Amino acid sequence: MGLDYGKARIGVAFSDLSSTIASADHIYKTQTEEKDLLYFDKLVKEKNVDLVVIGLPFNADGTESEMSAVVRDFAGKLAKQTGVKVAFQDERYTSFEAEEYLKEAGIKWEKRKELLDKVSAQIILQDYLDANPKR
Repeated sequence: MGLDYGKARIGVAFSDLSSTIASADHIYKTQTEEKDLLYFDKLVKEKNVDLVVIGLPFNADGTESEMSAVVRDFAGKLAKQTGVKVAFQDERYTSFEAEEYLKEAGIKWEKRKELLDKVSAQIILQDYLDANPKR
């Protein structure tokens, strides 16, 4: 499962059974941290997830951003809640890449806004899968 973590929304993507292709799935609107963790715990169990890949926001120069600490904190709590391994993937430029992809597909701005987070999660997960192929 791939996540594009944000304070208001979290984009969610899943891979196929062979862990080769990532697909955008949905956007979760955040509530309280406790409710968010319970939601993802349930999702991990329902989908038999064995790894969660979370986009880690870096600055353009490769240093961690302020948001990186927030993401790392959430990831640690998620790993503890679910018992599932959490990995990080550099998410620099994924929102831009998702926006360009949706523009090229001819999707209007209002609809692109709705899709952006889950497409970003798909890109984060696909980048991870490409960099870490199963043998």
